[in-house]
Amino acid sequence: MLLLQGCSQKNEEVPFVPKYDKNTEFSLTVAGNYSNFESLEAEFERFYEYYPNANLQYVTLDDYNNVISSALVNNEPPDIFTTGSWMIGNKQYDNMFEACEVLSDPSVGIDYSCIRDSLIRTTGSGDVVMLPIFTTSYGMMVNMDIFEKEGLKVPTDFDELMEVCAKLKNAGYGSPVMGTDRFSGSGLFNCFVYPMFAYNVMKHSDKLDALNNFEPSSGELMRPALERLYEFVSSGYIDLAKCQEEITDKYDSVIMRFFEGDVPMMLATGDVVSGTAKRESKSEAFSAHPFKYRFFTAPAGDDGRYFINSISICFSVNSNSKNIDMANEFMRFLISRKELGNMAGLKRLITPVDDFSTDELYSALSDIPADRSFSDKETGLLDPAVKQFRAAIYAVGNGKMTVDEAIAAYGNIPEK
Repeated sequence: MLLLQGCSQKNEEVPFVPKYDKNTEFSLTVAGNYSNFESLEAEFERFYEYYPNANLQYVTLDDYNNVISSALVNNEPPDIFTTGSWMIGNKQYDNMFEACEVLSDPSVGIDYSCIRDSLIRTTGSGDVVMLPIFTTSYGMMVNMDIFEKEGLKVPTDFDELMEVCAKLKNAGYGSPVMGTDRFSGSGLFNCFVYPMFAYNVMKHSDKLDALNNFEPSSGELMRPALERLYEFVSSGYIDLAKCQEEITDKYDSVIMRFFEGDVPMMLATGDVVSGTAKRESKSEAFSAHPFKYRFFTAPAGDDGRYFINSISICFSVNSNSKNIDMANEFMRFLISRKELGNMAGLKRLITPVDDFSTDELYSALSDIPADRSFSDKETGLLDPAVKQFRAAIYAVGNGKMTVDEAIAAYGNIPEK
């Protein structure tokens, strides 16, 4: 149903100029499933500077994924609503996508060229009906104060990681790297080597169909990542028993353990990082001894890091909106480097635009070469294949399978 589309060439951004009379009175409702959306509400306030008589509100819909399609045609439908790239191809959402405004229609006037090309999704006819607002990735939170104290630089490749970990270990850090040992996308093994695996798959795209279809020999594509994971776990620089004992879930516990201040590198996703702001004050250790931290992709590769980017949420406009012109006007205001950057910064997620330098937390992503920066959709990996890789790394990382055993069992590895 929806395909990747390249954006137009990146243009110099033109400042937002209101299309309508500033005294226009109107109301807009944005619907989603976040329990709160402070970063969006901040954008409402900025939009009021141009349209002071506007009234914008955000509403949370219970059971969002199952009710959004019907909500779009109710008596009081939302004007703008959140969508996810995972909805693509699911027949449950066919009616929802049919109700979407075509944001690529020139008459709508939305310039989305600031958004990275690989994050744009289109219908089979080439229409853009959803635009990414937040994105995420896999990597690690780094305690910058520890690195400064020990006179170290954040590693950029695997050899440097081993050297840094050895120095940290000698300096008294029992587990220089930590993370949650879970069968999950945010699990420490996945954060460490999934981007490396995905990159290898892209380099061997002729074998992609075999991998997605679980053909026996295709498991060999996992070997570089599995061997690197085994090498890392065997190094003694990540104490799995310590991780299992001290990090008891895949979100809150990851953040709170990192805030204790003695973990140099904590493997995590951007979605986990997004929860750090609200937990700084909840951590007695961090409140007493705050430190600077940043997000980096994990240096698993010999040639450097890999940045695999995936969409957290998109916004779509309801073509049935009673205020369709102003709904499009708000989207035209929002889709810019400045406003999307503001939103992502407040939410502590990765901006979908083509410039990371404005957000210090994620600014290191700017240093990754373009040929090692890609989106999840560019890999061509289907969900079953991703889950099998996740099962393989969980088994190998925890010593339940050897690398050879996991490769031979590809397609039949228990997922747990």
